[in-house]
Amino acid sequence: QVQLVESGGGSVQAGGSLRLSCTSSVDTSPFNRMAWFRQVPGKEREGVAVVNIFGAEYYADSVKGRFTLSRGNVKNTLYLQMNSLKPEDTAVYYCAADLSLAGGWVDPGRYNYWGQGTQVTVSS
Repeated sequence: QVQLVESGGGSVQAGGSLRLSCTSSVDTSPFNRMAWFRQVPGKEREGVAVVNIFGAEYYADSVKGRFTLSRGNVKNTLYLQMNSLKPEDTAVYYCAADLSLAGGWVDPGRYNYWGQGTQVTVSS
């Protein structure tokens, strides 16, 4: 049973930083891509960043230059470093894993596994 668990969310002021962690209950090697999404009430889930099996990373335009993906020393952890946070970054952030590379990475319907989400709140 694959479980993804996010942590690291919280409340910060604009300009601050947070680091989110996504820990998988299994080795992430079978996942062709792992991504972070975010969602605010009443809006669709939005792709934030993704890393694929080849190590290629892609970021949403809204977070480029501010957010960075990294892997932990142990293969089953994915981090999202978020710097220069803005109030519009406020959302529930979700980790997701996809067993394939089919389709666009920003489509949440492509992903097989999801974490429960962690709240990020940025105040002005």
